[in-house]
Amino acid sequence: MTKGSCPLIKNILLLDSEGKRVAVKYFSDDWPTNSSKLAFEKFVFAKTLKTNARTEAEITLLDDNIIIYKFVQDLHFFVTGSDDDNEIVLASVLQGLFDAITLLLRNNVDKREALENLDLILLCLDEIVDGGMILETNGPLIAEKVTSHNIDADSPLSEQTLTQAWASAREHLTRTLLK
Repeated sequence: MTKGSCPLIKNILLLDSEGKRVAVKYFSDDWPTNSSKLAFEKFVFAKTLKTNARTEAEITLLDDNIIIYKFVQDLHFFVTGSDDDNEIVLASVLQGLFDAITLLLRNNVDKREALENLDLILLCLDEIVDGGMILETNGPLIAEKVTSHNIDADSPLSEQTLTQAWASAREHLTRTLLK
């Protein structure tokens, strides 16, 4: 990374209280295989487990990666960047993710609720970072963008999510069968 350039996010991890995946997204080739990704997640979880990151986000440097993390009930949020990235920018990504998920889950941030709304969380990750580049860090704006993905049968198929496309196809099939 050159001086003055935007920090690149290496990954965003949302793990449960046992270190298992809830939602993860990798943007770096630092972990080329699924087993290396799982090993990294286990390593990060083990190194941060005994810290008190419940009230405020914490920061650590592990294997030349800056990791900003926060724990809420039985969920552990992690944002990873390079060791030369700006910690404040990484922390704003984490805070934006946390704020958006809190709004989308109606202040009920726990594993069960997160799994029930996994589609919204994955859309959050897509709205925040694309290919490692930070797109948005404003939690309420991210939540608004995620919830504005309404089912619109007239929109092109390429602009619909998979769930929206299935609902649109089901609706179209029902209309043709009832005619």
